[in-house]
Amino acid sequence: QVQFVESGGGLVQPGGSLRLSCAASGSIFSIYAMGWYRQAPGKERDFVAAIRWSGNSTYYADSVKGRFTISRDNAKNTVYLQMNSLKPEDTAVYYCQMRTLGGMDAWGKGTLVTVSS
Repeated sequence: QVQFVESGGGLVQPGGSLRLSCAASGSIFSIYAMGWYRQAPGKERDFVAAIRWSGNSTYYADSVKGRFTISRDNAKNTVYLQMNSLKPEDTAVYYCQMRTLGGMDAWGKGTLVTVSS
């Protein structure tokens, strides 16, 4: 079983920045990729960004390209999401996701990001 510790959420003004972290521990065998999804009130959970655990491949939703940057620390089994130029529409619960080489997904419990003046 995999456990996640997500941190970095909070309240920020429009145009501000936040950095989310997600540290995985437990029964971690072969990570294929880690990423972030988000779910706004009354909406479905949407893909935000992902990073392959080997190599340099990163993937972003169109809505966050140029503003968000995903990175990783393999030694710490940790993925980060640097979020700049935040907008009110970025308000959501952000979930950390891990995908194994076997295609299994594991999810964190989420951290709330609120962008408001």
